[in-house]
Amino acid sequence: MKNLRFKHILVGLAASSCLTFGSCTDLSENLYDSLNESNLDFTSENDVNALMGQAFAQFRYIYWAWNGYFDLQEECCDTYMTPKRIGIGWGDLYVNMHKHDWDYNLGHIDGFWNYAYKCIGYCNQCLDILPEANAADRAQLRFLRATVYYMLMDAFRNVPLETTRNVPDGYLPAQSSAQDIFDFCVTELSEIKDDLGKEHVFGYANRYAACMTLAKLYLNHNAYFGGDDNSWYEKAYTEVNEVINDGGYSLAENYLDNFKHDIDSSPEVIFAIPLDITHASHNYLSSKCLPQSGLAAYGCTGAAQNGSCAVPQFIDTYDAEDKRLTDTWAGGIQKNAVKNSDGTYTPQAGDPIEFTADDWSGTGYLNYNKDVHSIDNPGAYQQEGYRFVKSEICSGTDGTYGNDVAFYRLADAMFIKAECLLRLGGYNGETEQTAADLITEVRKRSFDSVAKATRTVAQLKGGSVYDYGHREYTCEGFANWDRASYVSTQEGGSDIILGGLLDDLGWEFVGEHHRRQDLIRFKMQDGRNVFNGKSWFCKDATTETKWDYFPLPKSALDANISLKQNEGYSGN
Repeated sequence: MKNLRFKHILVGLAASSCLTFGSCTDLSENLYDSLNESNLDFTSENDVNALMGQAFAQFRYIYWAWNGYFDLQEECCDTYMTPKRIGIGWGDLYVNMHKHDWDYNLGHIDGFWNYAYKCIGYCNQCLDILPEANAADRAQLRFLRATVYYMLMDAFRNVPLETTRNVPDGYLPAQSSAQDIFDFCVTELSEIKDDLGKEHVFGYANRYAACMTLAKLYLNHNAYFGGDDNSWYEKAYTEVNEVINDGGYSLAENYLDNFKHDIDSSPEVIFAIPLDITHASHNYLSSKCLPQSGLAAYGCTGAAQNGSCAVPQFIDTYDAEDKRLTDTWAGGIQKNAVKNSDGTYTPQAGDPIEFTADDWSGTGYLNYNKDVHSIDNPGAYQQEGYRFVKSEICSGTDGTYGNDVAFYRLADAMFIKAECLLRLGGYNGETEQTAADLITEVRKRSFDSVAKATRTVAQLKGGSVYDYGHREYTCEGFANWDRASYVSTQEGGSDIILGGLLDDLGWEFVGEHHRRQDLIRFKMQDGRNVFNGKSWFCKDATTETKWDYFPLPKSALDANISLKQNEGYSGN
């Protein structure tokens, strides 16, 4: 049973015309559709929940709308991809994301931009009329707005900064610099910490959630603005140190406890996006990643599209004893789930799943091959690629659609602290060994052997084990791996500064809106970041830096003539 204390989120779904915000998500009851600015009762918990609900509801759309924030942060990286699927007829829209070959017509940026500004608009409308006495509620909205602006600045850099809906007719928002957005976020989050409080209430932000957004801003400051100013790592360290020492969080006993259908009982989750299969169904990973027959391994009868999979080179980086490999990815022969006497299912416990399409192994069973031909030339055959199953796949028709999202969790804070200590060479009486101890502590739950779980300072500061380089087969045929068609470069990862830490970030946080930001922040010895400077699968290395941010969407430029396109991109 989900914790239903996240009333703002669910009530927001029912508020069909609150404050003339316009139409919103559907639902069977319109309990608050008569509310307006003249009859809102700010002493009524229900009225305030309805007022705030739409802002929270839009945050879900930012993350899980089709081509939303998850896709924007993961599809362009070295861990996860969606190739064109031969014989299925989709996947093409992700090819440019993988190859880093996009322009302002990239559909993925439109959805994120639109939902982000819709969320900000709801926040501003609420803040315009919520009395100052409603300090806690105002702090929730200011946290949400600042976090969305942080996400926008991270993705686009220079964006409009709006803090009110009280504007004249015909008003066009002006574009603000990335520095202005950064400064606004820091000021807002610093000011609201006390009003957010320290209580852990699932689906709500508290003081420590604000610390996490601040830490993300500080950690990435040098990547946003250039330079090597270590004071920003000191600031990030301070924020996460408060979370670790004072927040009352602890690592979940099991890694997958953070990715179950309901995560409100995980002691590790700092801030979550709550979903609900009936009222807030969004997480589409079971559909996007698995073929229809593959759902049978989990007792699921929903719809599936057979799309996304792992980049093979990333799978090769895992230690064979790291449980996160099988916790995160399904590979090899797939077996039917077995229904238990209590109606639950045990995944992968029955007979192999029959599947004859593109039967590369000749077994007649669904057998995910680690290897993939290419992203689009010719593409991927139906059984190619390990599948992302880290988010719990529920039985029946639910799949992953009602799964909560752990937006911030304690392991993230621990990794940020470790990174800061390594970049600073120690700080505040703590050493680089403290950093290694933090990473080891997180790893222990995923290894049976303490020796295997242990990471040393030398390993974290050394190169990456990722075998970077372009790797694709251009031959056709699911059983044809003609070496003459193999396109490859040999780049390796030994030249990546803190490459061992980058590896650990990948193993712990793959599929958690992390990787794009991490690859941009980590550099090679020649000064380029990994995002641009390394090749993987069908993406090639470059010296261009414009890929560090996305272009402003064409739809936004067409709607607002005051906006200027980002440097390096063509368009208005």
